[in-house]
Amino acid sequence: MTTEWLSGIHHVALIVSDLAAARHFYVELLGLRERAAHYRAERDSWKVDLQLPDGRQLELFTFPQAPARPSRPEALGLRHLAFRVGDLDGLIQHLAAAGVTCEPVRVDPYTGARFTFLPDPDGLPIELYEAVAAPLS
Repeated sequence: MTTEWLSGIHHVALIVSDLAAARHFYVELLGLRERAAHYRAERDSWKVDLQLPDGRQLELFTFPQAPARPSRPEALGLRHLAFRVGDLDGLIQHLAAAGVTCEPVRVDPYTGARFTFLPDPDGLPIELYEAVAAPLS
């Protein structure tokens, strides 16, 4: 008998080097909604809660002297953060107008879905994965 302990992902937490740049990227450019922001004096740290349209959350943290995250070559651990999008071409154009460059669009050979990558302000790879309708049975 299998017990379903997990029901989904609640949030993903990122440590950012520049909170203003991260807010601009995730809120202004990608459209996440800021739910709360708290300064934690005992840690000299900010925690900002962002919400995606499906209710899941992205938490942004700041910490003094946080070490850089190895990204290239890829290191063990989190590889990238992927967001499901409905209009990949429209979002790419929106980002380009703001000076953000995305990699060329590729097609997932297993699902046929289109996707691209771009770095966030700290170089974390962000994947934009275009939602595709399920095939009719």
